[in-house]
Amino acid sequence: MTLAEMNQLSREAFVEAVGWVFEHSPWIALQAWESRPWDSLKALHRAMVRCVQEAPKEAQLALIRAHPDLGSRARMAPASVSEQKGAGLDALSPEEFQHIQALNQAYTAQFGFPFILAVRGKTKADVLRAMEQRLQNHPELEFQTALEEIYKIAYFRLADLLDKA
Repeated sequence: MTLAEMNQLSREAFVEAVGWVFEHSPWIALQAWESRPWDSLKALHRAMVRCVQEAPKEAQLALIRAHPDLGSRARMAPASVSEQKGAGLDALSPEEFQHIQALNQAYTAQFGFPFILAVRGKTKADVLRAMEQRLQNHPELEFQTALEEIYKIAYFRLADLLDKA
């Protein structure tokens, strides 16, 4: 799909096309549609990010919580499966799996939401290192960091969608 085609979509078709970009949160696409037309991928992304930034904290927290644990074997959205596979998180040794699960549990217990990292271009070691380091963060910093990582993930997904044209 091209950006020009995307600009011409009805609200319903737009939500169908990009509602998945922010994990299980089609409300973002629904709101972003109002800001058409976009003159670039970055403009579309900014419009969607602005919807999240202007949302109540409860909606932001729900968005964060919609993401799966990294390295989990839980059912995930196809985009998450592909992204985690690219970082090698689908091929963890039993020890790595136990370690990442322990980090996920500690992180969720500490912050109240799953650890989120845009894993494109990262390795298993990068992910583990980031998890260990970010466990040291203040809760408000980590909340903002999680949102920033979600924005990166959404940008990659939008770019992939538009590149398939």
